[in-house]
Amino acid sequence: MMSNSPTALIILDGWGHRTDPKDNAIAQAATPVWDELVSTRPNCLISGSGLDVGLPPGQMGNSEVGHMNLGAGRVIHQDFTRISKSIDDGEFFDNTAFSQVMAGTAQSGKALHLLGLLSPGGVHSHEEHIKAAVDMA
Repeated sequence: MMSNSPTALIILDGWGHRTDPKDNAIAQAATPVWDELVSTRPNCLISGSGLDVGLPPGQMGNSEVGHMNLGAGRVIHQDFTRISKSIDDGEFFDNTAFSQVMAGTAQSGKALHLLGLLSPGGVHSHEEHIKAAVDMA
């Protein structure tokens, strides 16, 4: 029979885990409460990057991505991955809203102004996404 007992989900944004103390403030710090909890209580490490949180392989995550996935019971595919996939399979270029705006702009002879973030970072934007919008225009 299972017993009911208190459970705590402790999220330490930016804490990280690496045992090598070189260039590692957490491993070098005195953390007696943390050390006691880890040595006496059930615990585990979870991944917060790449495919585990709905990002491309090797792509670092962030707190927003981690929080979206915590407790979901499944991988939550991030906008970065969804937009990249839609570019790769051509669905991006069939977007009705984009197509209507671009066709209407071309028909009117007026300028189309695209505004977006240009960065290889992949957290809030990716340069390939704005490039696809320019290519579509």
